[in-house]
Amino acid sequence: MANHYPNDKLKIFSLNSNETLAKQVAEEIGLPLGRCSVKRFSDGEVQINIEESIRGCDVFVIQSTSDPVNEHLMELLIMIDALKRASARNINVVMPYYGYARQDRKARPREPITAKLVANLIETAGANRVIGIDLHAPQIQGFFDIPIDHLVAEPILTEYFKNKGISNDVVIVSPDHGGVTRARKMADRMKAPIAIIDKRRPRPNVAEVMNIVGNVEGKTAILIDDIIDTAGTITIAASALVESGAKEVYACCTHPVLSGPAIERIDNSIIKELVITNSIELSEQKKSAKIQQLSIAKLLSDAIIRVFENKSVSTLFD
Repeated sequence: MANHYPNDKLKIFSLNSNETLAKQVAEEIGLPLGRCSVKRFSDGEVQINIEESIRGCDVFVIQSTSDPVNEHLMELLIMIDALKRASARNINVVMPYYGYARQDRKARPREPITAKLVANLIETAGANRVIGIDLHAPQIQGFFDIPIDHLVAEPILTEYFKNKGISNDVVIVSPDHGGVTRARKMADRMKAPIAIIDKRRPRPNVAEVMNIVGNVEGKTAILIDDIIDTAGTITIAASALVESGAKEVYACCTHPVLSGPAIERIDNSIIKELVITNSIELSEQKKSAKIQQLSIAKLLSDAIIRVFENKSVSTLFD
């Protein structure tokens, strides 16, 4: 470890969801990962033991609540409780991927608002702060009564496309109305126009593309989304773009949930390349020649150091 962070009151812990990313973050900062063990009782209950003193320390716990979501969420809540009882000064939860975020309002009668429930659980467990990346809906920040730093991965994705030399005749495409702000940010950075796909979804996880708002003819289209789950929307959108005259289609997202038939759909689609971040660890079966994974470790480590040193986090995106 070349650089060593000079303050031993900063501790980084990782649970089971994304240890590779946590190690990268700790390395960027110049610290070893905190020692803790996450075991299971024979009936599946989570047992956590913190194996070093954290009294009076500012602790950052890195855990994405990705598949298996409930396991990872429970690990996180139990870890927060353990840290609180071990007299940590501040408990900062770093959630590269915030699960249960897709239900952020009542779209139909008698529906839960799980994004708020998870916020309540994290707060009740004893967290003092949350650091998230590309929350499914920015208003989720308001579900917390503790400070939340909302980071964005779009600059990392944009940089990748610029370095690849894809910047002439580009159009940035939002796969739905909800993602227009995200597409607009990328378009501003690439000095490109945007297009929107107007789709209707008959049932959850069933995508149906309607028409394209904006001109894509003869252009290289870059689809940007926050989450790609079953990849139905994104692959149908890619086909619709080519049918409307787009020259080639790239896709990118922050959170590669990639469940069910996602990989098969992407491999068989006309998407040239899918660019993702490592907010969620990809299992071996989810790797594909078409997928390029970028690291958010530098972004997270910068944010952690700024929070610890009481500096502005927003200046990371200026």
